[in-house]
Amino acid sequence: MRLNDYDKLNFIRRMFVLMPPYLWLLVFLFIPFLFVLKISFAQPIIASPPYTTLLGFSDNTLHLTLNFGNYLSIFTHGAYFIAFVDSIKIAATTTLICILVGYPISYAIATSSPKIRNVLFMMVILPYWTSFLLRAYSWINILQNNGIINQFLLKLHIIETPLHMIYNNFSLYLGLTYGYLPFFILPLYATLIKMDGALLEAAYDLGASPIKSFIQITLPLSLSGVLAGALLVFIPCVGEVVIPQVLGGINTLMIGNVIWQEFFVANNWCAAAALAVVMLILLVVPVVLLQRLQLKQEAN
Repeated sequence: MRLNDYDKLNFIRRMFVLMPPYLWLLVFLFIPFLFVLKISFAQPIIASPPYTTLLGFSDNTLHLTLNFGNYLSIFTHGAYFIAFVDSIKIAATTTLICILVGYPISYAIATSSPKIRNVLFMMVILPYWTSFLLRAYSWINILQNNGIINQFLLKLHIIETPLHMIYNNFSLYLGLTYGYLPFFILPLYATLIKMDGALLEAAYDLGASPIKSFIQITLPLSLSGVLAGALLVFIPCVGEVVIPQVLGGINTLMIGNVIWQEFFVANNWCAAAALAVVMLILLVVPVVLLQRLQLKQEAN
């Protein structure tokens, strides 16, 4: 069927709206991923760039050489496997901590008066006006043996010797939670603020207690915000580099640090690219499955 002028105009408008985000993804995500994917199938050499080309032409024949050894080494090298497992464990623990800490904060902001709400909301996003690296290094002065916390506790005679709070799991999880907590609070707040208050009023009129109303009404309706915030925390935490290197201990091994070391220390771009591709696949597949599950639940 031939489109009339009105349908053509709507189609042009729709494409004009949809094209910018798709172009953004193409330029800044898909094309860089293709470069990384290409490097992951190359072989490392001492040259610039430090990897071989995949396509070669000789004797009137075009040759395609793919090196799968970079991917095989991921599954045979124990350090890579440990780094993947530790990264997922640390990211999952950080996500759980953000849920436990961030949900009450988001709920308190969403249920406060508009004037106080703006102030609380500003307090959440205000630290992001400064450098992430600067905020990470500031925790060293706070947590170290002669830092602010230990000096305060020693002066009050609460402790006799300084607490060891730096370069261990405590400082690692504290830094990750501090860095990514707003990523959980903001989408959950956006979900809670849209909830219809008449539902809770109806529940109170029917004799439901505040706790029961929260469990049966507020919590189920906010699960989409919880899921969105959890993904925004979990995904970057898996590949985090700065916090483990600044606040983590010597036994902290995360895949982001391994990729960084392979790129800039070992100069093995091929292995680093293969690790990045595997990490991306491990993160994208669960996200796609969760999104499909969420769409099915909303449709039902």
